[in-house]
Amino acid sequence: MPSLDYYLFRIMRLLNYLPLNPLSICNKKTTFLAYFKDFDKVATVRALFGDQTTQVLSKLKVELNWLNGYMYVDGNDGHLVISKTYLHNGDRTEIYLDLIHELCHVKQFMEGKELFDPRYAYVDRPTEIEAYRYCTKEARRLGFSEERIQSYLRTEWMSDQDFERLLKAVTQSNP
Repeated sequence: MPSLDYYLFRIMRLLNYLPLNPLSICNKKTTFLAYFKDFDKVATVRALFGDQTTQVLSKLKVELNWLNGYMYVDGNDGHLVISKTYLHNGDRTEIYLDLIHELCHVKQFMEGKELFDPRYAYVDRPTEIEAYRYCTKEARRLGFSEERIQSYLRTEWMSDQDFERLLKAVTQSNP
């Protein structure tokens, strides 16, 4: 059975087909590099996109929305949607790691991967495991302790069992 996030994604996707999406009223749209200056020079980001990093990030659209939440890649066209509240009130290091996570999803989208594959629960989804593995590697490079990494990986929408499965998958993929 598909997960709740899959159904929410499908509802949001359907709203995009309306002449005016009620969820995007008052949203600000920009490009990634216009908002996140010099991100194309970050080695971890360059490792994702290689020589195409500046080109990809200069074309990547960012939608700053008024809804509470975090950030995600829109499955329709691959643009990044970010909560203004999270950007203004969130922990800067966690926002950075979330950007790394979501840029991994942008790359996956560009490769034609299904970001919201309903055959998998969120924590079992191969695209999520890859993105969490990638940002975990960056957290280690930044000097995060394993305890701090686990704190970062735990989210309010994961049960304890889901968290343990994700942690095991990320650890197995990224010793």
